[in-house]
Amino acid sequence: MRPSDKSSRKFLASIHDVSPRFADEVDRLLDQLVRHLGGPKLAMLVVPDHWDSAPIAEDQGFQSRLRGWADAGVEMFVHGWAHRDDSRHSGALDGFRARHMTAGEGEFLGLDHATALARMTAAKKLVEDVTGVAATGFIAPAWLYGAGALSALPQAGFTMAEDHMKVWNPQTGAVLARGPIITWASRSRARIASSLLFSALARHALKPMRDVRVAVHPGDAHVPSLVASIDKCCAALLAGRRVARYADLAADHAATRDERAAISAS
Repeated sequence: MRPSDKSSRKFLASIHDVSPRFADEVDRLLDQLVRHLGGPKLAMLVVPDHWDSAPIAEDQGFQSRLRGWADAGVEMFVHGWAHRDDSRHSGALDGFRARHMTAGEGEFLGLDHATALARMTAAKKLVEDVTGVAATGFIAPAWLYGAGALSALPQAGFTMAEDHMKVWNPQTGAVLARGPIITWASRSRARIASSLLFSALARHALKPMRDVRVAVHPGDAHVPSLVASIDKCCAALLAGRRVARYADLAADHAATRDERAAISAS
């Protein structure tokens, strides 16, 4: 299949920080994305207990909403446990990433293997028990993974993970999609300005890529300029692409692998 064919070019969207704390914002972002996608063909990144003060386990109403979204076809990712970084970072690089790439939310950047595995396992069980469907994968808060988290991913049973630049299968190491994810930041005027600039460039620069990913956060819903930018980005990058789920990445990778194996065997 030619790379230019629409059937092989995919657009993937996700809503981060899905939690009772941001229930209204998630509703608004879902409505906005559905207008572009034509339905709930997107991913939600679920935080079991955001900042240890919004436990899904104690909120029957939000559990019902999660089940309804899952039943409608929304993919459910585990997105950490508390989305808060309580680790002490000794390395210069991790310290820089913790300070400048997130506002104290890189929960899995400094965890050791055992702690990361325990949190992943507990979060996976909660999300799956609530929704009644298998979690599609794990995405670390702020897309930040330390060595402990990376080594725990396959043991926790996850077959898909994502960072800023790729989607991969932790069980095999296979890369399922490449390229920068487009996202927005709302916590300061400088962050808003920089994310508006990046998204404006990206919606043109990434057009040649086969697969593109867009991720939105609850804070985006409160900034009109970010809401408008999300609309522009979706409209521009959906042209010539099909709306896809993350599971489609794995299916396409498997099909390509089988096709190559068949050619080699012939």
